[in-house]
Amino acid sequence: MADADLRLALATRAETFERVRDPLADRGIAVGHLPTTGRVQRLTPDAVADAFDVGLVFPSRLMEGGAASALRRLPWVNGRETVLRSRNKAETYARLARAGLPVPDTRLVSNPADDEALAAAVDGLDWPVVVKPNSTTRGIGVTTAHDLDSYLGVTDYLALIHDFRATGDRSFLVQEFLSDARDYRAMVVDGTYAGAVERRSGGWKHNVHRGAEAVGVDLPDRARRLAEDAASALDADWLGVDLLRTGARWVVNETNARPTVDDESKYESNFYGRLAALVRRR
Repeated sequence: MADADLRLALATRAETFERVRDPLADRGIAVGHLPTTGRVQRLTPDAVADAFDVGLVFPSRLMEGGAASALRRLPWVNGRETVLRSRNKAETYARLARAGLPVPDTRLVSNPADDEALAAAVDGLDWPVVVKPNSTTRGIGVTTAHDLDSYLGVTDYLALIHDFRATGDRSFLVQEFLSDARDYRAMVVDGTYAGAVERRSGGWKHNVHRGAEAVGVDLPDRARRLAEDAASALDADWLGVDLLRTGARWVVNETNARPTVDDESKYESNFYGRLAALVRRR
């Protein structure tokens, strides 16, 4: 293990922290935890006990993360704006489409919306359709509607939730359903493809946090370029790109600027060397 000359902050102690700690330590980068939840922080620099040179990904709790980052004057590999761009699914789809990249046929709905507008949102789509919140992660709140009646029932519930002013984001997406799609998470490090997993499950959702199995795979060049182009469109140096394949069709389904790192064996052999170089450049 090399002597550390750089301290890297991670705002999580979950899988990614445990997996990157030793490989980055071997490359002279000490990984530490920057907590932003469940604590009290005096808002003065002399109250900061830990010291970091750089952070990997801006904390998901943006308000607390902003204070923690300002106190330490931390640069980030993926800063606040990058995280927000990726979290906003509608902006992601718009950027990808503007760049000429294939995405599912998607419509953005902003509440309050009447039944006429809601019906117009599914015009031209086949049933079932996918209804998903615009800014959640891990597949939370994503569902399918199989006819107009069930779709309007789902949107009624969303309208009730969005009626609470503190909700913040009051939008959701209506999207074509890609039946029998195979689901892949590709990692892009500093603009270049760095490996991928196929997420397999018994249902149509393939989220690992919901029980799907992530199996290392070797993607074809076409899919690799698509992942790289998606990262370029979002101006993200460190990005998980979710790809769906149905037959010969590939689309970018979502992106994640706070990707969970999988087992090293599922990535390219120089994965951690490239990650370390990216961290050092910040």
